[in-house]
Amino acid sequence: MRSTSQPPATIQPDVQYAGVNGLRLAYETFGDPNARPLLLIMGLASQMLIWDEEFCQQLVDRGHYVIRFDNRDVGLSSRCRGLGQPNLFRALIDARRGKPVTAPYSLDDMAADAIGLLDTLGIRQAHLVGASMGGMIAQAAAINSPQRVLSLTSAMSSTGNPRLPLPTWKATRILMRRPPATRDAFIDYSTKMWRTIGSPGFPFEEDRIRRRSARIFDRGLPGSGSKRQLTAVIAHGDRRSRLARLELPSLIVHGQEDPLIPVAAGLDTAKSIPGAELLLLDGVGHNLPREVWPRMIDAVCELTGRA
Repeated sequence: MRSTSQPPATIQPDVQYAGVNGLRLAYETFGDPNARPLLLIMGLASQMLIWDEEFCQQLVDRGHYVIRFDNRDVGLSSRCRGLGQPNLFRALIDARRGKPVTAPYSLDDMAADAIGLLDTLGIRQAHLVGASMGGMIAQAAAINSPQRVLSLTSAMSSTGNPRLPLPTWKATRILMRRPPATRDAFIDYSTKMWRTIGSPGFPFEEDRIRRRSARIFDRGLPGSGSKRQLTAVIAHGDRRSRLARLELPSLIVHGQEDPLIPVAAGLDTAKSIPGAELLLLDGVGHNLPREVWPRMIDAVCELTGRA
């Protein structure tokens, strides 16, 4: 095991908290509140730190007021332990059999959290950018609260179509592992995970990933929260018919080499949303290497400017 001599990372002092739907959501803002509001929504068991500060700043430099936050059950936001731990195996079986899936909370609840955060900030309408499960949450927010959404960017995500290809076994195996409970072991595990699901066409920034993983560990691991979030994804089912009714500017971003949510899911999402633009990224897996930031940011800015 590779050890780290770094001291525990300190929590950034500019983290703020919002009371939303009976929960406390941790969030940060970047830029001028009078600029175009853009809400970043992260994926399964993932903290807002995955939205890199430099990435956020580049969006600010292009005229946005950027908000990132920890979803419920992750990071510094409220944990929902009182809702219990779902039977993930049963949820998967029921979903495959076409039966209703019982979940402690739903993606619609998580979408309501995102809209509630906008309420706290006094933002009537915003551009939404979601990655992975965050893309699904953004889709749900656009479906449920279309009057609040100026544009939708869904990256590395899916419609919930049950006929889409499954993740690779290698990606599934590492993500189903229980993360280690000690700091150094977690940093090693997280680094291996990002190497496994990341982008084969670009250099792997191990030092940066290890530093970020240390910060994530120090802010708190999701524990059973990851099961509750995953069950919410399973329970939400197929969104294609609901996405087909959307009438807002939309952008779908997907890596051609994504081992976790294969590129077919991105194609399916773009097909499902009327008029959606599609940006496919060569050599990209289930992450956003800094080399592709300019292309994604250009596409997002073109979309938000037009909207």
